[in-house]
Amino acid sequence: MKLSILTLFCFAVMIARAQAPNRTWNFDTDTAGNIAKGFSNDAGEWRATADPSAPSKPNVLAQLAKSSGSEFNVTLVTDTNYKDVDLSVKLKAVSGRSDQGGGLVWRAKDAKNYYIARYNPLEDNYRVYKVVNGRRSSEFQNANIRHTDGWHTVRVTMSGDHIECYYDDKRYLDVHDATFTSGGKIGLWSKADAQSHFDDLSVKVP
Repeated sequence: MKLSILTLFCFAVMIARAQAPNRTWNFDTDTAGNIAKGFSNDAGEWRATADPSAPSKPNVLAQLAKSSGSEFNVTLVTDTNYKDVDLSVKLKAVSGRSDQGGGLVWRAKDAKNYYIARYNPLEDNYRVYKVVNGRRSSEFQNANIRHTDGWHTVRVTMSGDHIECYYDDKRYLDVHDATFTSGGKIGLWSKADAQSHFDDLSVKVP
């Protein structure tokens, strides 16, 4: 089957964009009430939402669902494919009785296979895990961080099998794992009824 020049060009653009070295999503041009452009709604309820406290106004990406206690709310950036990354997002915990906060997903094969680093204000801890076939492992590493209200920055770098996780510019977690060795999608995550706001998702190739 022959492909048109336009089709080949569009395919090349998609590949280049997926591997673009530096990208940022601030959700400010997305329509409030809709999922952000280019983001999946694999689990949970992800919507662009106005937030007057947003680091970059007016919008954030909000996780609004009150899911069951064992459910992971996941949204992936559908046109991304990164292996080694420097990934960050600004996060504000809004509510949740059984869980709060959230974090970053990377090297995701799909919504059931990925690495995750998350902060939970209810537990005052920051942890890094892997999720394989929808099941989360025991944490690779844990750090206790006393919660304060408002916006905080979660950042992850990974090169090869080396993962480093930062919270408000301080490194707390440093581990090695080789479960996911190829590139994958990046995304955002919360658990159960954790309703959270995310802004200024940024990815760089280290």
